[in-house]
Amino acid sequence: MEKRSIGLWQLMGFAVTSFLGTLLHFLYDWLGKAVWIAPFSGINESTWEHMKLLFWPMLIFAVVQSFFFRGSADFWCVKLRGVLLGLALIPILFYTYNGAIAPSPDWLNIAIFFVSAAAVYIYEARLFKSKKLRCGVPKAALFLLVLIALCFTLFTFQTPHIGIFQDPLTGTYGLS
Repeated sequence: MEKRSIGLWQLMGFAVTSFLGTLLHFLYDWLGKAVWIAPFSGINESTWEHMKLLFWPMLIFAVVQSFFFRGSADFWCVKLRGVLLGLALIPILFYTYNGAIAPSPDWLNIAIFFVSAAAVYIYEARLFKSKKLRCGVPKAALFLLVLIALCFTLFTFQTPHIGIFQDPLTGTYGLS
């Protein structure tokens, strides 16, 4: 993959992730709280559900992108690192602001999603261009992404009763 086209791919990834993540935020309610969309869509306002809004669009884009990056042995390792960065940034930024300053306004919560998505795609672009990452076991990276997907699905229906899963508006967890 040519270095110049990597930036374009990552820009498209950011656009797709931003669009789909925003759509997924509302889709569960728009579809009348349909259970089949719950694993992929935001079902409440918890931090976990906002992480889900980043994960699924990134994974979908990565699957499409993988067909064009077939020559890159490091592709899935780069994507795994990007996903982990994004999934870490959302709670870090949210809880840092809320803990240090004050409860965050809605516009800031929205900005955290977009900043996290942008950081991920910039980070991935740098990894793709640097060629320094050596992925020993690409199938392990893909396996971990599938495991994360399973966690998002499972925790939609069997939600742990810890803070990251609690809807701050209703105090509920998961589909309750």
